[in-house]
Amino acid sequence: MFYFASAVRLRPAVIVTTAIRCVERNLSIGRPFLGGGYLRNLNTCNGSTATIQVKGIKKRTQRRKPISVDDIGQIPGFWRVSAFSTSEEFRLEELHTALLESNMYQPTSLYNGSDDSAEPMPPDVIHAVSKFHVTSEPRHLYFFREGSVVGWNMTDLEVNTLMSFLSEHEIGPYNDDIVQNEKEIMFYTYTEDKRSSIQKGNLHLITKDCGMACDLDRYTFSNAMAHSVKLGTWEAQLEEYIDSVEFVTQDLQHGLPIRITRKEVMKKTGELFGLRHKINLSSDLLDLPDFYWEREQLENFYRSTCNYFSISSRLKTMNLKINHCLELVELLSYNLSDKHHIRLEWMIIVLIMVEVGFEIIHYIELYVK
Repeated sequence: MFYFASAVRLRPAVIVTTAIRCVERNLSIGRPFLGGGYLRNLNTCNGSTATIQVKGIKKRTQRRKPISVDDIGQIPGFWRVSAFSTSEEFRLEELHTALLESNMYQPTSLYNGSDDSAEPMPPDVIHAVSKFHVTSEPRHLYFFREGSVVGWNMTDLEVNTLMSFLSEHEIGPYNDDIVQNEKEIMFYTYTEDKRSSIQKGNLHLITKDCGMACDLDRYTFSNAMAHSVKLGTWEAQLEEYIDSVEFVTQDLQHGLPIRITRKEVMKKTGELFGLRHKINLSSDLLDLPDFYWEREQLENFYRSTCNYFSISSRLKTMNLKINHCLELVELLSYNLSDKHHIRLEWMIIVLIMVEVGFEIIHYIELYVK
């Protein structure tokens, strides 16, 4: 309800036409463009053609992006849940100690209710609650070792303060623009239903009277949402990578010399393999976390939440893009290696010619004598 598909990111385009509105109409009906500096003809209102030069147009995987909370306002009975990823990893042990020493948040178990039962936290996760209550709704925080945080009932000011607090415990911090752009925001409320669910873009959490079940569902949703923002940061990094090699594809299209060295190609190849390793090997995005193996109801809720955030399709799209990028760098590596071999062959030929020249001079000297 409060989410919409992300817009297509367009680079500056040079439009040569007098019928701008008609060109926009062509755009609105979804006519495709070709990237890489191609010229494209569009039909105008009067039947004539307008030529536009499109350079580097890219379409990012559609994903739900939140509308600003300031534009919507606080809805009675609904609270906000925010998720963001600030780094590749948190020093979770140091962070746990820092939280204990702070006067704001208290690390705790996943659930510790009036029945004196306690549910231990899964490994690599910290659950903390705010020591001070601004409203009747408590504020919960989930810190994941993978560098993601999910905060329940937190304001923008508190989120920004928390980001500053986390900066001392980060490994491989991300760019601030990526952190802000990939932040996820949703609204949640409580329901009398027996199961938590996502309806019309809002999370309907089972009532707090359910005790442990409510806390487990809150953690499960946080886990899936943390995966979504982490995947979002990797998507942004891949887009930056694609932008960085775009000039190479344009040079290839126009038959121009390749403006990249073998060392740079190796570096680009390493970046791709590093990103693929993080996505497919180091994360739990492809596998079901161990926490849900013996909790069938939580597993179903976890899978449905991941489906809501389109994690599987986004993963598939990312791997396809990475494969295409790898094909490009392999082509560049082969081309540059071939040039290197040709250069070596010419050096050998020149050396042979020099040696032959010396031998000719030697024989001439002998003949003259």
